[in-house]
Amino acid sequence: MRTGLLAQKVGMTRLFQDDGTHVPVTVLKVDQCQVVARRTKDKDGYSAVQLGAGTRKPKNLSKAVRGHFAKAKVEPKRKVAEFRVADDALLDVGAELSAGHFLVGQLVDVAGLTTGKGFEGAMKRHNFGGLPASHGVSISHRSLGSTGQRQDPGRVFKGKKMPGHLGVEQVTIQNLEVMATDADRGLLMVRGAVPGVKGGWVSVRDAVKSSRPKDAPYPAGLKKAAEAPAKA
Repeated sequence: MRTGLLAQKVGMTRLFQDDGTHVPVTVLKVDQCQVVARRTKDKDGYSAVQLGAGTRKPKNLSKAVRGHFAKAKVEPKRKVAEFRVADDALLDVGAELSAGHFLVGQLVDVAGLTTGKGFEGAMKRHNFGGLPASHGVSISHRSLGSTGQRQDPGRVFKGKKMPGHLGVEQVTIQNLEVMATDADRGLLMVRGAVPGVKGGWVSVRDAVKSSRPKDAPYPAGLKKAAEAPAKA
């Protein structure tokens, strides 16, 4: 098991295939995704890498968080997340991952926070059918109907589907196909929609219900540092 990636949702577009058909894709940008810390079984009891992506002004961080990034010798990151990995898939602190971490045609799982929609009724929140449009129903067509019982038990059971806050939940979309990658620009295009708004952060990892391609880079697809200029 290898690490995933942190990416920022740019938006949606479409790609045209050789036969003229078009495929809707979501464009994800991998922006300075670096290893901030690593967890080992000897010290922490499990193996994992902590990734950070994006940039953030140091003045907007607490002293403790600034010290965490200073210890890793990386710039402060906008988003930080941890990925469980195998013992032989641990990466060095400071290593930068590339969009080439995933291959075209590979299946991935994308997780992120859904778009917040505020307080919504039962029809939109739980797909209720609503009340009839006639037969005596007046100004209550979108209500959810009866929620309680008679004198016994005389209460509303916990977990009853009712109006309330909708969105801002962690959702994972599984088995999305990688349609194209651009390691130079740090772009990753996956078929279909992913959770979240434009500019939101998502985590992309190998699909748990599908095998990883044999030619996928292991332990990770790292971004090679620019070659130093030749001395005169």
